[in-house]
Amino acid sequence: MKSGSNLEKVFVNGHFAVTSELGPPKGNDVSVIKRKVDFLRGYVDAVNVTDNQTAIVRMSSIATSALAVQMGIEPIMQMVTRDRNRIAMQSDLFGATALGIKNIICLTGDHHTFGNQVNAKNVHDLDSVQLINMVKTMRDEKTLMGGEEKIEGDIDMFIGGAANPFADPFEFRALRTAKKAAAGVDFIQTQCIYDMERFKEWMKMIRDLGVHEKVHIMAGITPLKSAGMARYMAKNVAGITIPDALIDRMAKAAKGADEGIKICIEQIQEVQEIEGVHGVHIMAIEWEHMIGKITEMAGLLPRPKVE
Repeated sequence: MKSGSNLEKVFVNGHFAVTSELGPPKGNDVSVIKRKVDFLRGYVDAVNVTDNQTAIVRMSSIATSALAVQMGIEPIMQMVTRDRNRIAMQSDLFGATALGIKNIICLTGDHHTFGNQVNAKNVHDLDSVQLINMVKTMRDEKTLMGGEEKIEGDIDMFIGGAANPFADPFEFRALRTAKKAAAGVDFIQTQCIYDMERFKEWMKMIRDLGVHEKVHIMAGITPLKSAGMARYMAKNVAGITIPDALIDRMAKAAKGADEGIKICIEQIQEVQEIEGVHGVHIMAIEWEHMIGKITEMAGLLPRPKVE
């Protein structure tokens, strides 16, 4: 075992894993975290605690993850390279593991101009692949980046990364995931999937490269709330493609939210049949209270108890 986290044990025991997201508050109101944890506890194996997502200032992912541990749910702490240099990131990893956090997902982060601090400076001392390798070095070699100075203690982290099967140039997307596998990633969560045929083509490329035998692939699923949401995401969110047929289906539905949940269930069931997919990451954006219904309807309950 690399970290002994619940998520790692779910994978090791051959179960189909389920994760979701928990966005920290825009302040220090702990009740926001508790409310979301209460919606998610028991329905997922772990939750991604986002790191100032969309470059908007929020409670730190480390503090939120530590509170999640106290509240009885396992966090996957996101860390973005946008805001920290390698000194700060290694220091934060010391603190995170000391606080009982056992999973990390290494990301570049949204550009600062998307957020509420447009005059901030991006750091990007490392990219996400280098961050993955840095965490692996700290865990497996028990040294700081560079390999010279020994660490006092153990940095036991189950290391995650992200993949976008829909960005261009498409032919390089699987190769980039393979690069993360070579760097030491243990699991991958994908961008939300609406174009299932393109995702299946990407998974074939992943299998051809043998990545699915080294890394646990989790398919990203985001339930749509309305046709308007579908149109907005298709037009404005980079790296997301939504087929016109899916938008039309949402537009014709009597209740868009209900249809969105139905589509979400169908997607979960479809990705379960794809060779090499080991779990789903359900991104119910500010819709955490629907996770229980989604996991139940998709036949994903009860979640496994692993030792």
